[in-house]
Amino acid sequence: QVQLVESGGGLVQPGGSLRLSCAASGSIFVINNMGWYRQAPGKQRELVAAIANGGTTNYADSVTGRFTISRDNGENTVYLEMNSLKPEDTAVYYCNAYVTMKDWRRDNYWGQGTQVTVSS
Repeated sequence: QVQLVESGGGLVQPGGSLRLSCAASGSIFVINNMGWYRQAPGKQRELVAAIANGGTTNYADSVTGRFTISRDNGENTVYLEMNSLKPEDTAVYYCNAYVTMKDWRRDNYWGQGTQVTVSS
């Protein structure tokens, strides 16, 4: 099994910044892809940003130029640096990891979610 633990959410004013972290632990051989999704009230969960094991990144159009995803493969951790935050960025942010485990099984895992609220 694999556990994802997120941290770094909170309340921030428009134009402010936050940094989210997500640490994976468990029977991990390699984490293939890691990403951040978000879900606002009444809306579907959507991809915010993703990063492959080799470092290739992918961003939603709405966050391109404002958010940066990065990862530390040695620590099995993914980060999301969020700048120039807007009220429409308010959502629960979920970490996601597609993992190859030590017994060679592959599975998709989610964190518990962390609330980000952008408001004055």
